[in-house]
Amino acid sequence: MFVDKAKIYVKGGDGGDGLVAFRREKYVPEGGPGGGDGGDGGDVIFRVDEGLRTLVDFRYQKHFKAKRGEKGRNKCQHGANADDMVVRVPPGTLVIDDDTGEIVADLTRHQQEVVVAKGGRGGRGNMRFATAKNTAPEIAENGEEGQERWVVLELKVMADVGLVGFPSVGKSTLLSVVSAATPKIGAYHFTTITPNLGVVDLGEGRSFVMADLPGLIEGASQGVGLGHEFLRHVERTRIIVHVVDMAGTEGRDPYEDWKKINEEIKLYNAKLEERPQVIVANKMDIPEAEENLAAFRKQMEEDGKSAQIFPISAVTKEGIQPLLYRVADMLDAIPDAPLLEEVQEVEERKVYRMEKKNEYDNDFVIRRENDVFVVESPSIEKLMKRTNFTTEEGVLRFARILRNMGIDKALRERGAVDGQTIRLNDYEFEFVEKS
Repeated sequence: MFVDKAKIYVKGGDGGDGLVAFRREKYVPEGGPGGGDGGDGGDVIFRVDEGLRTLVDFRYQKHFKAKRGEKGRNKCQHGANADDMVVRVPPGTLVIDDDTGEIVADLTRHQQEVVVAKGGRGGRGNMRFATAKNTAPEIAENGEEGQERWVVLELKVMADVGLVGFPSVGKSTLLSVVSAATPKIGAYHFTTITPNLGVVDLGEGRSFVMADLPGLIEGASQGVGLGHEFLRHVERTRIIVHVVDMAGTEGRDPYEDWKKINEEIKLYNAKLEERPQVIVANKMDIPEAEENLAAFRKQMEEDGKSAQIFPISAVTKEGIQPLLYRVADMLDAIPDAPLLEEVQEVEERKVYRMEKKNEYDNDFVIRRENDVFVVESPSIEKLMKRTNFTTEEGVLRFARILRNMGIDKALRERGAVDGQTIRLNDYEFEFVEKS
């Protein structure tokens, strides 16, 4: 089964919680806090495996979650970091964020890797909060949640040569003749619905990969028929071999067929118009083909177009050998580098501001809903997830950070008084004036 598109859910592992513990050992006087940090959660990593050819595995498994880090241990021991989850994908896989449409990565080389969901950082244990004023803190942080997202995987077949053309022009037959591939071939008026790959071996160490791509129809660039499902694969090929039914067995004009397919390819991606192209005049064993070929050449000349034409018969194998050698020579002259999608460089940067009093940005917004003040802030939301509200010291530390951020002052300026309800995410607090 060939599957070239899949939507899956990925989630990095949560960080392990920090521990509150104290050292009580015989020869350790005044041992102090000994709670260790939690381990980091595992990342979800996509790795290219050249042994894969489809995305069929993602049809049956759509959720990938990395393990969470271990909790911190006593005696100041760090919890173990979780192992990364490695997901194998075939070469030619494009990873797209489903929410934003942003291209996360374009994976083409064997063993190439990308982190698609980063694991959460482990929480700090109480040993991290010891100070000269508070030598026995009972504060520990919860681990951060791992990154989660839905991503769309699109597979673009990695082939040197792509066979394009209308349905039933003989692409599958040609592939079966020149390689060991066995596509389904029959006298029917519908097209191959999945790409077929075959290795063409010319001897003397010369070979290349040829793909029989699903047939195109007019309007494919707007998604008509198989549309984008086909054109997605054309982008990866280094040479386009355009197969034309020169005998016109379906009642169509060969030259008009050629023009329509080229127009659809151009509308889908203008860069494909510059891709090297060879015209294969197939079905030359049928009497009408010679006359049509002469008319084809004449129309190309009148329109000022030029391209190398190879008359062949895929059934009788006539003219195939010169075609293959010409294609191999063209491939030798083209750089062996796959065409990649543009992926914006994203680097993690840490900016240090000397005037900051804490690690949380003052990026809050306060609004009022009837008698309730609602405080919204990404940094506070992150802080709440890491705060352990089951301990008094944890709650006091949380309140102290909010005060340092200026939230208490901002609430008073907006009319908050003692006993007023303050909502932060899913929590509600009672506002108390600082004495």
